[in-house]
Amino acid sequence: MPSLGRRIFSEWLGTAFLLATVVGSGIMAQKLAGGNVALALLGNTLPTGCILVVLILIFAPLSGAHFNPAVSLAFAWRGELPWSDAGLYIAAQLLGAIAGAWTAHLMFELPVWQLSTTVRAGAAQWLAEAIATFGLLLTIFGCAARTPAAIPYAVGLYITAAYWFTASTSFANPAVTIARSLSDTFAGIAPSGVIAFITAQLVGMMLAVAVSNWLWCNGDGEHPSGN
Repeated sequence: MPSLGRRIFSEWLGTAFLLATVVGSGIMAQKLAGGNVALALLGNTLPTGCILVVLILIFAPLSGAHFNPAVSLAFAWRGELPWSDAGLYIAAQLLGAIAGAWTAHLMFELPVWQLSTTVRAGAAQWLAEAIATFGLLLTIFGCAARTPAAIPYAVGLYITAAYWFTASTSFANPAVTIARSLSDTFAGIAPSGVIAFITAQLVGMMLAVAVSNWLWCNGDGEHPSGN
């Protein structure tokens, strides 16, 4: 197993690239879409799905390529990641997400420090985030149980789809949510909506762990990995 330092750096760098893509593609899409929101969303969706495949292929052998506190918490809950490591992973993900959003601002000559004014709130949005996160974790655990090599492609495809079938456009990631609150661009979320989004994401994560433990455990109650 790679050293803890290499794993933490991988989580930081991978999450930074993810947010640079999410925020940067949103800025570019809005610039080029000519006011067509559907086209702008498509321009934001495709790069995000693609970069997830690339980042997971690069970093999965090092850190597992979580890039998401909900994923790290879920693996810790399942006993597949020490809680102490999970805490460090989450810190790296949060710092990487903010660094990625700020880097996107710099690339497009925007002020680095921003707060989003895009309001995303209400029961429908919160339900969407719970479902988006539930589906993401179910995708990861289902592939891990039977076809681990498919995880990068399945995750990229799932997020691409979830951008469009969820009312919230599928943040599904507390680090992403926090970083996007610091970007008053196409991908932003007003800070007032962050806590509710993260709460919904954690609810979706817990449901996914419970369901996956039932669906993909052996008859003796153990996961296929033996954990």
